[in-house]
Amino acid sequence: MTDKVTIYQIRIGGQLGELWQAWFPEMTLTQADNGDTLLTGPVVDQAALHGLLRKVRDLGLPLISVTQIHPGQEDEPGAP
Repeated sequence: MTDKVTIYQIRIGGQLGELWQAWFPEMTLTQADNGDTLLTGPVVDQAALHGLLRKVRDLGLPLISVTQIHPGQEDEPGAP
């Protein structure tokens, strides 16, 4: 178990407007070139990640992918 915060990028199908930021305050919303929305931000542990994914599910948003981001990848929207 580590105290290191991990950065994740959650790809959602479709474009989410600025109003959605209130639902994901700890994440940065970015529009991808293909029309998807990227939620990128720190996740303290697996329980927090599951909480985010549960929120995506409960809102009926189409989950495309979940990717752990390594240092330096944050600036590359859509980077695996």
